[in-house]
Amino acid sequence: MKHADIPLTDLGKQQAVAVAGLLPTAPTEVLSSPFIRAWDTSRPYCELRAVEAQRVAELQEFDALDPDLLAGMTGEQRRPIADAYWNEADPAKRMGVQAETFHEFAARVGDFRVNWMPRLSSDAVAFGHGIWIGMLFWQLIGFATQDSADMKAFRRFQLGLPMPNCAVYRVEEVADGRWLTKVGTRQMRG
Repeated sequence: MKHADIPLTDLGKQQAVAVAGLLPTAPTEVLSSPFIRAWDTSRPYCELRAVEAQRVAELQEFDALDPDLLAGMTGEQRRPIADAYWNEADPAKRMGVQAETFHEFAARVGDFRVNWMPRLSSDAVAFGHGIWIGMLFWQLIGFATQDSADMKAFRRFQLGLPMPNCAVYRVEEVADGRWLTKVGTRQMRG
């Protein structure tokens, strides 16, 4: 199954309903990754608030590994391939035709940061993915994504972030080009 087509589990559906009531009551915009699990997470919120989400390609999950390379494998069988990719840490490496490189992923998140974020209001809501949020925070803090050392450092950073399903993160511009991110009760400035 393609990464983009992985559906929500029953627990994920319950979490999507639960989080819908925790988000702004009058969103100015609702954005979603085009991946089915993010889109389906946005649906209870959109139904509750009588709004429509807009699919935004820049919000999609990092497709580091081509699904054709992983076809028929279990998560346990895929893990060593993913681990080898991150251990090699070649930011220009493409793991199959349908995969993107780490550089392309970082550039896509950067495009969202530069082209979308400055125009979004504080009541805009976006539905995305954990590694994407990790890359956004990484860039807001000012870290690089140019070489192998940067890629390895990003991976350590991303794995250390609290990324439970349906977590709510608030990103707010506090000065020109400076952002405050709130993760539950924790805050990171960048």
